[in-house]
Amino acid sequence: MKQPYRYQGRQVPPDPQNAFRLGEGKISGYCSVALGALSLLAVLAYLYPSWLTTTELRRVYDAGQLQQVLKYGMYFSLFFGVLTFALNGYRRLGALGMVLTLGAFALGGYRVPVGQVEPRTLSLGVDWLILAFLGSVAVFTTLEKLFPKYRNQNILRPEWGLDLLYFCINHLAISAILIYANYHASHFDWAISPSVQGAVQAMPVWLQVVLIILCADFVLYWEHRLFHEVRWLWPVHAVHHSVEHMDWLAGSRGHFVQIFSERAMVMIPLYLLGASEAALNAYVAFAALQAVLIHCNLGLPFGPLKYLLVTPQFHHWHHGSEQPALDTNYSAHTVLFDRLFGTYHMPVAHWPAEYGTTVRLPRTFMAQTLYPLRQWLKRLL
Repeated sequence: MKQPYRYQGRQVPPDPQNAFRLGEGKISGYCSVALGALSLLAVLAYLYPSWLTTTELRRVYDAGQLQQVLKYGMYFSLFFGVLTFALNGYRRLGALGMVLTLGAFALGGYRVPVGQVEPRTLSLGVDWLILAFLGSVAVFTTLEKLFPKYRNQNILRPEWGLDLLYFCINHLAISAILIYANYHASHFDWAISPSVQGAVQAMPVWLQVVLIILCADFVLYWEHRLFHEVRWLWPVHAVHHSVEHMDWLAGSRGHFVQIFSERAMVMIPLYLLGASEAALNAYVAFAALQAVLIHCNLGLPFGPLKYLLVTPQFHHWHHGSEQPALDTNYSAHTVLFDRLFGTYHMPVAHWPAEYGTTVRLPRTFMAQTLYPLRQWLKRLL
């Protein structure tokens, strides 16, 4: 008779060397650098909006009003930089933050004129990077500090810099990703049904959103499952699974082949359904927030929602490297398709003891980018 699996608790020892503590200057130093770097990027985006901002996102925000946010960000960067010297700690970080901010002032600061922007097909999503980073830090870092699953896990946990690099690259490439996704979806013109699209558009917006979630989830489930169960695809997806410490930044780690593939595949049901713009915007917001949330170091129980929607505990099990969790929990939005197709794993009383791949991957961005190619060459040779 097969013995039941004995789940173990995850041990996260304290790491005081990388912890943030008041009065040391470390918090001020990192805040100064972060705000200084974002301020410099924002000023460059105002100077070269055609090349450094995305057409889709420009429709959503008021560039003039955001200059006021930039103004306070620049002054706070200088304030935090000076504070590191007052606290006599992490002064190099404070000095770097101030240099970045002074560079932003030298280029025009928050007074760069805002005018008409010449639309370009391909550009870097600097605006998307800045807004996503500020929003994610404000919302998800706060949640992780208030309701942590692993209280001893620091914000600067191991490999946070690598995942921040993935975060930046993936957001900067948003324009190229959308171009590829739309181009891929356009190949399904033959499958468009005016009657189906008319029926979808006649639905209430909330029902359209539900329908989009279910259709997108079905496509993402099978794409995700193929990445796991097709031998030649796994090395690409293994990059995402190489994360060994889960938090809001962990979900950013992903090979560019997977990033482009996921966006292209999920675009197909959105394209064919022909839902209203309001419903599509609601789905995009829901999907973007959930994608970050489910990787968070968040111990909230979520009540009955965990039996309906993908939550951190459910997705953490997908990232677990223990035998019962391997190749389970493929869904992105709801747990429906994992239940239907026999890949559901959710021991409610337990969380994974270990994260990552069973065979450890290289730990640098370039090595992980080349990892699939090297694995494919090994199999061919």
